[in-house]
Amino acid sequence: MQYIRIASIDDPLFARMHRLMQEVFPPEEVLAFDLWKEPLEDPGIRVFVAVHEGEVVGATEYRYYADLNVAMTDFTIIGREGLGIGRFLALERQKDLNALAAVQGKQLYGMFAEIYDPYRVENHEFGGIKPMDPFVRREVLSHLGYKRIDFPYVHPSWQNDGEAVSGLDLCFLPTNEDQDSLEADLIVTFLTRYYAVLPQKPQAWVEMVERLSGMDRVPLRPI
Repeated sequence: MQYIRIASIDDPLFARMHRLMQEVFPPEEVLAFDLWKEPLEDPGIRVFVAVHEGEVVGATEYRYYADLNVAMTDFTIIGREGLGIGRFLALERQKDLNALAAVQGKQLYGMFAEIYDPYRVENHEFGGIKPMDPFVRREVLSHLGYKRIDFPYVHPSWQNDGEAVSGLDLCFLPTNEDQDSLEADLIVTFLTRYYAVLPQKPQAWVEMVERLSGMDRVPLRPI
């Protein structure tokens, strides 16, 4: 299996990846094809596909913020069962991030991820692909070491329509597995930067960030 970076919407692998995204994610979570041009050309955004026998069978997007020394996993897609795609993507991503942090003379502090809560949202079938089932994904991410950041979370819709999307938790994978809280100002800085690309922020998101700004640390809880 190959781990191949995509840096242009003109790459034929990107069209295959985008179709895969549309098959497994709800519409409000998928950025339109043409709007991917700038993100893919951004050196800070890393999009890789898992290619097996010439077919795109998985993908992951993530980014590393050198000044914060944290990463964000935007998404991970497992397109087929029985190939070990999830483990392959997780290992390759971690190797890449460790190398990026090492260039800065640091050890990665941790990685954010948004995780669906299937106990609150029951209608995400993810194209019928069982490894993408929210119950399975949540348990896998728990095994990887992710912890839920304990505050009520919403995010702006990627359709940039000003709607608030709920049913997810913002989670964090600390490099130090004994870490039980996270700096609130780090969360605020990260969220503000991450969603700067969406000008239409829902009021619920603005109020959430304001509440976080008044806090010191936020507990990390088991998923």
